[in-house]
Amino acid sequence: MKFVILLIFYLNAFIIFWAMIGYPLSLKILNRLYKHRTLRKDYTYEPTVTVMIVAHNEEKVIQDKLENVLKLDYPSDKIEFLVASDNSTDKTNELVRSFIINNPDYRIRLFEVKERKGKTNAQNEAQKTVESEILVMTDANSMLEVNSVRELVSAFTSDDISYVSGRLVIINKNYSDVTNSENTYWDSDTKLRKIESDIQTITAGNGALYACRNADYYDFEPIKSHDGNMPRYYALNCKKALYNPDAIAYEKAGEIIEDEFKRKVRMNRGILRNILPDFRILNIFKYRWFSYFYLGHRTCRYLLWVSHLIVFITNSLLIQEHWFYLLIFVGQLLFYLLAVVKVTTKSNNKYLTLIYYYCVTIVAQWVGVYNILSGKAKPFWEKAESTR
Repeated sequence: MKFVILLIFYLNAFIIFWAMIGYPLSLKILNRLYKHRTLRKDYTYEPTVTVMIVAHNEEKVIQDKLENVLKLDYPSDKIEFLVASDNSTDKTNELVRSFIINNPDYRIRLFEVKERKGKTNAQNEAQKTVESEILVMTDANSMLEVNSVRELVSAFTSDDISYVSGRLVIINKNYSDVTNSENTYWDSDTKLRKIESDIQTITAGNGALYACRNADYYDFEPIKSHDGNMPRYYALNCKKALYNPDAIAYEKAGEIIEDEFKRKVRMNRGILRNILPDFRILNIFKYRWFSYFYLGHRTCRYLLWVSHLIVFITNSLLIQEHWFYLLIFVGQLLFYLLAVVKVTTKSNNKYLTLIYYYCVTIVAQWVGVYNILSGKAKPFWEKAESTR
């Protein structure tokens, strides 16, 4: 029995270590071994492009977004703009129609989804009206760099490249400790994605800005987001999903912890499925580095919620075995206590903030699991007003 407890303790401790420290360190080593590999670009490639903006009740930002995309540096005869309105009930549709009338020199369309089923469903429905070669997708509250579409397109240098993700830059990172923590996390994560992309393929994109070949588009279930599912889908079909840090979108992070917590809960609406969504991922002989990337970058992170609980419980059973286990247990208690101190004292200490932010992330995973098991996980969500 003792052996089983020890085995479970060390296995879950390793999962936590590998997710947060081991895997990032391993990629830094791999980056040195594969330093000759970089993203190839072809700026002479100018296919037809549709820029799809998915919106639900975005009257606050939709006009600014449309004005933003009209400034994109891309041949006007090869680009169109499509607003997929997910059953908007505010002035979003009215504002888009007015914008279309006032800008007759541009190809802008409004597609109205009659029943609200979330972003992915709106994309599925609107995509069926698209005839362009490349489909660029972006959020209503994400402002694009003028060369962002050209950068995305330039990375489609071979037929086996089906997806290219851009880089999200958080513009309010210094607004609060919440936005600063999110920016710290996001910067570290995108560095990992760049290495994965340079070596073979990424394991996830971001919803602010990405592109795929229209011919390779796949209708995912509404509960699934493109961020996590598109790169995996293409990888398992022996295609590539790449990351181009020069294709930039700007966006606000949630400025209060409540907004950021809700966003993380929403991100975890499919966490149980995503731990190991397809056994083919284990076939390292066929999928090579992607198997390693997914298990390290995704599977281990998706297990943090349960691994932390298991480590705490098994550690409590081992306290009397050796002073080492007592030390580890006290360390865990202190870690969680520091998160409580951050909440109660409202301290701006950056280390307390990072600990607190990490704990919030784990709790969000637990809430995501609860929503799945209780049937409360939905394909749509209420946007965070502080990000608008």
